[in-house]
Order: sequence, then structure tokens, then C-alpha cells
Amino acid sequence: MITRALLATILSLWLTASAWAGFDEGFAAYSRGDYATAFEEWLPVAEQGNARAQIMLGIMYGDGRGAPQNYAEAVKWYRLAAAQGHAGAMFNLGLMYALGRGVVEDDAEAVKWYRLAAEQGGASAQYNLGLMYSNGRGVAQDYAEAVKWYRLAAAQGQAKAQSNLGVMYENGYGVPQDSAEAVKWYRLAAEQGLAGAQYNLGLMYDTGEGVAQDYAEAVKWYRLAAEQGLASAQNNLGFMYRNGEGVAQDYAEAVKWYRLAAEQGHANAQSNLGLMYNNGRSVAQDYIQAHMWSNLAAANGSEAGRKNRDIIAKKMTAADISKAQVLAREWLEGE
Repeated sequence: MITRALLATILSLWLTASAWAGFDEGFAAYSRGDYATAFEEWLPVAEQGNARAQIMLGIMYGDGRGAPQNYAEAVKWYRLAAAQGHAGAMFNLGLMYALGRGVVEDDAEAVKWYRLAAEQGGASAQYNLGLMYSNGRGVAQDYAEAVKWYRLAAAQGQAKAQSNLGVMYENGYGVPQDSAEAVKWYRLAAEQGLAGAQYNLGLMYDTGEGVAQDYAEAVKWYRLAAEQGLASAQNNLGFMYRNGEGVAQDYAEAVKWYRLAAEQGHANAQSNLGLMYNNGRSVAQDYIQAHMWSNLAAANGSEAGRKNRDIIAKKMTAADISKAQVLAREWLEGE
């Protein structure tokens, strides 16, 4: 004879198995890019209280995949999964509060949810919580707390946390200043391909801070970051080629890298590119181009660019200055 308790247990097990079958089918559909089917599979599973299905619905509403993009609906499903203690949902809910998507932007609420996820060991949540402490968003600025959370995330291999921990050591924020320790953390992040860390590691080799000065190593790391499009690294790589530091002097390569950075609006690169045109280094001497790039640098706050522009202007006719100004204006309008 089946007792009510046994019947309830059997029913519970059947519902659980059924729910997980629906989840697995939804996952298979999602993996092959059939988002509409994934949504159909996950909706009833989520409505039965499956936290994993709930968070996936939140993601689908957030991305507009399988359902019209709806941040409020995404928040609804994240909140349901978060209420069950799902760390990923807590983290995503924190993101929604930090970005003001589907809810009124609220840094304190973002911190609350990041902390709950971080305390479960979520590396991304630990990193974001560290950012909030570092920037004083939603909490009083506290570099020591930022370091604490960065370190926990960095220990799990979170590249951005490793890089930020390097910044904290390099500048003595929340920890005693230690350039060698900064290099250690930059390297770990750089080896994972993080462009900002590659650039910072290049700088350390360039200046001999925390490591023996090594221009060839600096060039190596600048190049890796520059190839990912990081303007600061492109500018520095151009500088190395211009001066023949760590590489054979090559003005054409210098111009190439300066131009890539300058076209992203990097003020120092714009000023440097202007100088190459002024001096005719691997490009035909062209005061109009020199004035244009120096003027753009000056508009971006570069004092060197302003000085160079004024020096170059003394070599130009009024008509040529006017042409250079038009080119600069057109470049700005095209941005």
C-alpha cells in the first residue's frame, strides 16, 4: 500500500526528473543556436522553480535571444534564481543594478548582490566587488577591501583581478608599494592575453621597474597589446621603433603604429604622428598633415601637441593653416 508520504516522494522525484529532462533539452537547443526552442523548453522548467532554468531565461531576456529583449523580465528571473542562492544569478542581478538595466541604477544594491555571490566564491563577483571598493561605488572607497577581493579572484585565475592587483601593488593602494609584486600579477594576467596587463608589463620592462630594464621584452609585450588594438601600446611601440629601442630603428613601423593609435584618438600618438610628418620621417614632409595631427592632439589636451602645432604654423601660409584646420575638423566630425 502506497502511503501519502511515499506518493509525495515519488511525485517529487518524477517532477525533478521531468524538470531536468526539460533543462537538458533546452541546453541542447541553446548550444546549437536554436534559442526559440531553448526558451520553450526552459520556461516550464523555470516556472517549476529550477534555478538554472531561471537564470538562463534571465540571460535570454537580457540578450534578446529566443525572446524579445526585456531587461525587466531578465531581472525577474535572476531574482527568482538568486532567492534560491544561485551565485550566478546573484552576480547577474548585481550587474543589472550597476548598469540600471530593468531596475533603477543602484550601486548599493549592486554591491549587495556582488557580495552574496562573492562570498560563495564567484571570481567575477569578487572582482566586481573589488572594483566597487576601489572606485567607492555603493560603498565607501576602501583600497584594502578592494585588494582583499581582487586577491581572492586573482587566486582563481581571474585575469582582470590579477591585473588590478598589479595596479594596487605598483601604486601602493591598500598594500605597501611593491613593483616586483606588481610585475608578478601583471605577468599572470598578460599570459592570459589581457591587453591592459600586457601593456603594463611592457611599461615595467621599459622603465626597469620591478624587473631589470629590457627594451626587447618591453617591445614584446607592447606588441601583443598593440595587436589587440590598445592605443597606448600602439603609441609606445611606435616610440620604440622611432628610437630603435629593443628593435632596429624603423620610421615606417613607427608611423604605422602611431597612426593606428592616433586614429583611435590617442593624444600622444597624434602629436608623435604630427612630428613624423613635420620631419618627413618615412612619410613625405607635409606641414598640413603635421599641423592637423598636432592640432588634434592639442584638442585632446596634449601640451606637446599644442607647442608643436604653433611651431609648425610658423612655417605655413595662412591658406595651408586653413586647410589643416579643415582636415582636423573633418576628422573630428567623422569620429
